[in-house]
Amino acid sequence: MRLTVGQAVVRFLAAQHSERDGAEHRLIEGCFGIFGHGNVAGLGVALLEAELSRPGSLPYYQGRNEQAMVHAAVGFARMRNRLSTLACTTSVGPGATNMVTGAAVATVNRLPVLLLPSDVFATRVADPVLQQLEHPGQRDVSANDVFRPVSRFFDRIDRPEQLPDALLGAMRVLTDPAETGAVTICLPEDVQAQAFDWPEMLFDRRVWYVPRPAPDPAAVARAAALLREAKRPLIVAGGGVIYSEATAALCAFAEATGIPVAETQAGKGSLRYDHPQAVGAIGATGTAAANALAREADVVIGIGTRWSDFSTASMTAFADPGVRFINCNIASFDAAKHAGLAVLGDARAVIGTLTGVMTGWRVSPEYQQEASLLGSAWDETVSRAYSLGHGPLPAQSEVIGAVNEASGWRDVVVCAAGSMPGDLHKLWRTRDPKGYHVEYGYSCMGYEIAGGLGVKMAAPDRDVYVMVGDGSYLMMASELVTAVQEHIKIIVILVQNYGFASIGGLSESVGAQRFGTAYRFRNAETGRLDGGIIPVDLAANAESLGVRVQRATTIADLRAALASVKDADGPVLISIETDPLIPAPDSHSWWDVPIAEVSELESVAKAQQAYQAARSSQRRYL
Repeated sequence: MRLTVGQAVVRFLAAQHSERDGAEHRLIEGCFGIFGHGNVAGLGVALLEAELSRPGSLPYYQGRNEQAMVHAAVGFARMRNRLSTLACTTSVGPGATNMVTGAAVATVNRLPVLLLPSDVFATRVADPVLQQLEHPGQRDVSANDVFRPVSRFFDRIDRPEQLPDALLGAMRVLTDPAETGAVTICLPEDVQAQAFDWPEMLFDRRVWYVPRPAPDPAAVARAAALLREAKRPLIVAGGGVIYSEATAALCAFAEATGIPVAETQAGKGSLRYDHPQAVGAIGATGTAAANALAREADVVIGIGTRWSDFSTASMTAFADPGVRFINCNIASFDAAKHAGLAVLGDARAVIGTLTGVMTGWRVSPEYQQEASLLGSAWDETVSRAYSLGHGPLPAQSEVIGAVNEASGWRDVVVCAAGSMPGDLHKLWRTRDPKGYHVEYGYSCMGYEIAGGLGVKMAAPDRDVYVMVGDGSYLMMASELVTAVQEHIKIIVILVQNYGFASIGGLSESVGAQRFGTAYRFRNAETGRLDGGIIPVDLAANAESLGVRVQRATTIADLRAALASVKDADGPVLISIETDPLIPAPDSHSWWDVPIAEVSELESVAKAQQAYQAARSSQRRYL
C-alpha cells in the first residue's frame, strides 16, 4: 500500500486497541494538533483525508497551545485508567518544544501520551530550515532531543523504513503499566511527506493486551509473615490502586484485616472518604488522622505508590525506629524504595492474593477503634473548615466545601498547582474512585483547564469541576476556546487572591516575607513591587473567550452559581475572591524546603532555626 509517512501513521493509529479483563478500548482515540510548516503537509493532510474518507477513524481536535494539548491528553489517559489516550502533533521548532513540559507531566505521573512533533529535514537539503536550532559540533542533534529525558520512548524517523518498528515499539510502551509515560516519535518534515510501499498487515486491526501480572508466591509469603507480626500496620494507597481498578479489592482487604488506609494524591478515592477504614490523605498535605497513625506504624504497606517526598513528609512521616515497608507495585523501581519488601505485580492481583493468605488475621480491636476515632475527628475538622464563616472574603476551604457539596458522587474535581492541591488532598470528600483528579507528580501550573478538558472528553457523562487559582489561570487558559468550540462542559471555579497563595505561605515559612508572590504595582517611592493591587479581571478575560461567566462574592453566591450552571452545554466559569492568609487545617506534618544558611534578614535566621529542629526527625529508611 503506497502512502506517505504521515498517512501511514494516521492509518496505523486508527487500528490500535487495548484490552484488559476482556474489555477492548480504542488505544488512540483522537489527535490534537496545531499545524505549521513542519506537519501541515504530512500529518495535516493525512488527518484531513481520514476525516473526509474514514470519518471517526482518528478524530482531530484543534488545540490552542501545544503544552495544553499534552495536558488534555494526560487528563484523558488518567481518566481512562491508562487504557486509552490521545496523540498530539505539532510543527517543528517552538511548537514541538512547547510540548516538553507536558511530556514531563505524563512521564512523572506514569501516564501514556503519544507525541508526534515535526523535526528538521532528514536530508539536510534545506539546512538551516526556519526555526531550526543548529548545533555546530553535533549535526544530528535537533531541538527535539530535549524530549529524550522526559520520554519513556524516543525515536526519530529519518527514513520511511524505520517507521514500523518505531510505531510498534511506541505502542508497547504506551500499554505497559510499568513502563508507560510520554512516547515521542519525531517526524522530520520532509520524511512526513515521503511516499513508501507499506505492507498492508501494518494497518490490520491490532490489540495490545494489558496484563495483570500475578505476584511471586514467595514474595507474598514473606509479606504475609511480616504483616502477621505487625501491631500497627498502615496501608498507603497510591495511583496504582485506581489505575488497576483495584479499589473493590482494597476495600475487601481493609475490611477483612481492619488495617486503616491512607491515600496519596494519585490514590485519593481508593476508599470512599466515609469508609470506616479510611483515614484520608498522607504526608505533607495529609490529614492529622493519617499522619498520627503513620508516626507509630510498624509496617507500612505501600500499594501502587512511588513514595514522593510529599507522601513521606520528606522522610519524617514514619517515625517508628523499626518501621518496615511492604511495597506492592508493578514497577520494580518503585517496589524497591525504602528498602522495602518488594511484591511485584498488578495491584488488584497482589491485593487479592494477600487477602487470601491473610485469612483469619486482624489487627487488634483497640487499634482499629483508634483509627476510626481519628478518622471521625478529622471529618469533623473538615466540616468546620467548610463552614468557617470567614469574612469579608471567604476562606479557600469554604469554597472547596461549597463545590464538594454541589457536586454529584460521580463528578470529578481537577486541580494541579498552588495551595489548592494541598487543601483538596486534606479536605475533599471523595466518593468515587475517579472523582478526584489532582496532578501532583509534577504539580504543573496551567494544567488545570487543559487537564479538565481531557477529563471531560474521556468521561462526558460526569460533571467536571476545575479548581484553579489566578496564578495558574494566567499561565494557561487557552483551551477554554477549545471547550467553547467543541461544546465541552467544564465548570471552572476561579479563585482570585491576587497572587501566588501557596508560594506566599512557603516564602513566609522560609523567611522570604512573601517576596514576589503578590500581584502589585511597582511603588515609585520604594522601587519595589509593594504598591497597590493590580486590578486584573480574569472573569472578563474568560468571557471574552466565549465562556459563560458568573461572579460570586459570598459562599451563598457561589452555591447559587453552582446550582445555576448544571444545565450548561459548554464551559462555564465562576469567579470568587478569597482571603489567601487563611490556611487549611494543620496536617501536623513537614516538607523539606532548605533555608538560606546565612542571611541579613532576621526572618530567615528564625526560619533556619525552625528548619534545623524539623530536620532532626528526618531519616532514611534502610
